[in-house]
Amino acid sequence: MPSNVQGGKAFGLLKEQQRSKLEEINKEYLEDQKYRDEEDLPEKLEGLKNKYSEFDLNDQGEIDMMGLTRMMEKLGVPKTHLELKKMIVEVTGGGSSNTIDYRDFVKMMLGKRSAVLKLVLVFEDKANGAACKPGGPPPKRDISSLP
Repeated sequence: MPSNVQGGKAFGLLKEQQRSKLEEINKEYLEDQKYRDEEDLPEKLEGLKNKYSEFDLNDQGEIDMMGLTRMMEKLGVPKTHLELKKMIVEVTGGGSSNTIDYRDFVKMMLGKRSAVLKLVLVFEDKANGAACKPGGPPPKRDISSLP
């Protein structure tokens, strides 16, 4: 039987190390000229860090196939193994690993390209935010526009 009775404490330290690694990468993006025009960049990066670490199941600094599977299930859009592989290739640009590292994740979320994963996450954020109901009075209608 293992004598390490402080597994929870070790896990907490591991999580803290992971978060500080992600924090370092966030600083790189804050100092990058390419992203200086990005609106609310510090808040966006903080949100991305939290979202990413939630699904980095092995705390290795990458989301693997299981983490991505769990993310999609939690978001209510389960995907097949093949679809998940395609999503990973779409985000990473087709490297040899079957994982998404944090830099690839941030590049995808801040970039102009629309990957499936980005669309799913953006949609989820909007769904959790305010209701998508138009504000203000209803538009004026005339008789000819009625069905």
